[in-house]
Amino acid sequence: MLKVLIEWPEPLGALTFSSSTSPQTSHFGILHSKPSYSVGETLEVSVTARDHQRKQKTYGGDFLQAKLHSPLLKAGVTGSVRDHQNGTYTVSFQLLWPGKVEISIRLIHSSEAVHILKRLRDSRPDKIYFLGYFQKNGTMETTECNIEILSKPVCEYRDPRTGENWICERPKQLPCSAYVYQSTGGIRNITTLQEDTFFHKNVTKQMIRGPISALQVLPRENALAKKLPACTPGQKITHPSGYYYKGTWASLSCSNKRFRTQLEASSCLRGKTVYMFGDSTLRQWWDYLVDFIPSLKKIDLHVEYHAGPLLATDAGNGLLVQWRSHGKPLRMAKMMAADLHYMANDIAGLGGGPNMVIAINLWAHFTSFPVEVYIRRLRNIRRAVVELLERSPNTTVILKTANTGHNYGSNWLSLQLDLIMRNMFSGLRVGIVDAWEMTSCHYLQESLHPQRAIVQNQVDMFLSFICPS
Repeated sequence: MLKVLIEWPEPLGALTFSSSTSPQTSHFGILHSKPSYSVGETLEVSVTARDHQRKQKTYGGDFLQAKLHSPLLKAGVTGSVRDHQNGTYTVSFQLLWPGKVEISIRLIHSSEAVHILKRLRDSRPDKIYFLGYFQKNGTMETTECNIEILSKPVCEYRDPRTGENWICERPKQLPCSAYVYQSTGGIRNITTLQEDTFFHKNVTKQMIRGPISALQVLPRENALAKKLPACTPGQKITHPSGYYYKGTWASLSCSNKRFRTQLEASSCLRGKTVYMFGDSTLRQWWDYLVDFIPSLKKIDLHVEYHAGPLLATDAGNGLLVQWRSHGKPLRMAKMMAADLHYMANDIAGLGGGPNMVIAINLWAHFTSFPVEVYIRRLRNIRRAVVELLERSPNTTVILKTANTGHNYGSNWLSLQLDLIMRNMFSGLRVGIVDAWEMTSCHYLQESLHPQRAIVQNQVDMFLSFICPS
């Protein structure tokens, strides 16, 4: 079911660069154009994809990202893209604030480039590799490690609870038990020169032009006067899930709050034990809270920063905040292998309760692997969350989604995992911080690690679930 959810249209015919989608020859136009537009209305835009020979495409599958934004107002909202699978697309925008708004539609990847990404993701899990460091009695060896290693003698490290398996090439002299450290290894270049042309900077993340780039939106009284409920875990998320106005995120699913001072944030978290399990984009939350709340002091546990655990406490407020990585695979510096825990095991070891908050995320380090690897990992985490909420229903669990701007991967690969993650946790009493939309429509440039202004809005949304009133 999950794999059906992320099915993507395939290109027709041979993969040639000249017949792939060109951002320079493609264009958009306003559908049902009107003399004026007002807040509360929907703007629809039609995109026509053309190849490098200016011929209209006859099939879909291009990966487009769209936003409506007002840079001077620091306002933005994502657009919804509908693929008609005939070379045309309809993009819908909600008009949520008055003033001059600009239309931004980018071709992230042509359908032909997506086809290559998908094939290499599914067939070459070795494109990213890791190193295992073995040492015993003064002897040291380094071998390659990964989710899967074929045609070589290996050491297998299977987790007894989750069944997750990690494999290293067997050292020539040392036993498998001498595995002590792990680090990222490198990236293999597995694309051909012909395939590289589909990912050239001139055709990737490029703007598609239209007859107008901006329009004026008129104010309308009470257009957005609908009262939203408080933010509580388990709410259905809308699309768009929110928008920026004057740099502040306004959720369209619930009434989120702004925690402007350290006193407001520390008062919200008073008496809480907060566990964060995930990657470095979630570690940014931990870093932000430690920086924002002066009374929250770091405890040096003498561990690798990229693996954790990172711990901070505020004795006066009875607050503890911990971040820990989600475990292997992790593309980071050399670290103790024993410090890399599987997230499901850590969650299973918690009792829960009304004063416990758990934040989780998982995506960036899985974009290079077949989706079955990611689904298996998420299934274990979901099971642990379900069991936690069964024994302690008043535990607060928050999910941070994937964000755009993956430096080493692709927004399309990230989107695939994000769709799976959201679906996997749907129906559970879990709050969702929509980092995907919060990074895709911001005025700052996309980055794997968003700048502080975005992280602040994410943390404010996180705190809104903990302290809705």
